[in-house]
Amino acid sequence: MKSVFDFILSIILLLGLLPLIGIALLFAALSTKSFGLFTQQRIGQQAKPFTIYKLKTMHDGKVTKIGTFLRKFKIDELPQLINILKGEMSFVGPRPDLPGYYDQLIGDDRNVLELRPGLTSLAAIKYRNEEELLAQ
Repeated sequence: MKSVFDFILSIILLLGLLPLIGIALLFAALSTKSFGLFTQQRIGQQAKPFTIYKLKTMHDGKVTKIGTFLRKFKIDELPQLINILKGEMSFVGPRPDLPGYYDQLIGDDRNVLELRPGLTSLAAIKYRNEEELLAQ
């Protein structure tokens, strides 16, 4: 039932937010002097790798001014609606990790791999101002 909800809601949100995503992609492309879309391999449910989609927010190893704005309002995460539509992610679940951590867990720690990774999680909400916290 959750996957059906995720699928339907991701279609609705993608259609409704397509203009915003398009404009944000354009600004990300201009500020990073690239296509504007960031892709990266992540570990998903059952330790299956998948490609995550985000808007680029960095150029030459530094977060751009536009990137700071996109990150602050989580606009850079909107392309992950495509991952939800494809069934690789859910709206709520553990954040997808890079290869080399979740996929290396053993024993009961591997239980996290039973869940579909999420666009948001309890930790993401708790540490939503992560960059400010790290700066302190």
